[in-house]
Amino acid sequence: PVMTFDHEEYRIGGAANVANNVRTLGGRVSLVGAIGADEPGQRLLSELRSAAIDVTGIIVASDRPTTRKLRIVASRNKQVARIDFETEKALATTYAQALLAHLSEAVEKADIIVVSDYLKGVITSELMTRALAASRARGVPILVDPKIPHLDFYTGCTLLTPNHREASTATNSVIHTNAEAQQAARTLRSKLECESVLITRGEHGLWLLDGSGSAMEPREKALPAVAREVSDVTGAGDTVIATLALGLAAGATLTEAAQLANQAAGLAVARFGPATVSAEELLKACTNQ
Repeated sequence: PVMTFDHEEYRIGGAANVANNVRTLGGRVSLVGAIGADEPGQRLLSELRSAAIDVTGIIVASDRPTTRKLRIVASRNKQVARIDFETEKALATTYAQALLAHLSEAVEKADIIVVSDYLKGVITSELMTRALAASRARGVPILVDPKIPHLDFYTGCTLLTPNHREASTATNSVIHTNAEAQQAARTLRSKLECESVLITRGEHGLWLLDGSGSAMEPREKALPAVAREVSDVTGAGDTVIATLALGLAAGATLTEAAQLANQAAGLAVARFGPATVSAEELLKACTNQ
C-alpha cells in the first residue's frame, strides 16, 4: 500500500517501558540494559532522563543497534506494517561484564528486582544467576517477564509472569479455561521452583497462583479483565509487571498487587501503543469498582 505521511511519535518501549510505568506510578527506578551507539539510543536516554529514571546502568554497545520498532499506522490506529531494528546476538564479553557490574550496583539499593527478557542478547544465564543470587542475599523479590527459550534461566524466581501463549508453549498445553490456566501455572511453578506464577490472559484477565507467605498450600485466583475498551495490547504486560513490582515494594500482598495490576492493565489497553498509568488514574479506577 501507498500511504501519505502525516506525523511521527516516539514511545518508550521494551524494558524501558516497564521502568517508565514504575516511574509514572510514583516509584523510583534504576534501569540496567544496553543500547547502541546511535541516535535512537541517545533519544531514548534523553526521554528516560526527562522521566527521572536512573540510567547509569545502561551501557552503550557499539556493536549493536538500539532496539527499535517502527510501526506504520493508518487511520483508526490500524497497524499496516512494522519494521524491527534489532539484533539477538549476545553482548560482547566486555559489554556483558560491564552490565553485570551495573546490575550488582543497582540491586544493592533496590526493594525489588524486575527482569524483562526480550531475547535481545542481554538476559543471559550468567546475568540471571547473578540477579537471583542478589535477590536471595538481600531478601528482595525478583519478578520475571519471561521468554520461553530462556525458561530454565529463571529457576527460583519469586514470580513468573508469562502471557497465555508463553504459558501454553512452556507447558505444552492449551489454555482456554480457568482450569487449564490453573494447571499450567501449577506446572510452571513446579518446573521452575518459583514461588508464584501470574498468567496474563488478555480478555480473560489474569490467573494467579500465589505461593507467597507462610500458607501450606498456594492460593489460586482468577481475576476477570476490567477493560471497558481495547485499543492496543502493546506493552500491557509491561504495565502489569510494573504495577505488581511497585505494589509489592510498597508492602501489598501479591494478591493485592495483582488486583492493582489488573486494574492498571485495563487502563493501558484502552490506549494506543506502549502506555503508562498514573497513580491518580489507578486510584480512580479502583474506587469506581
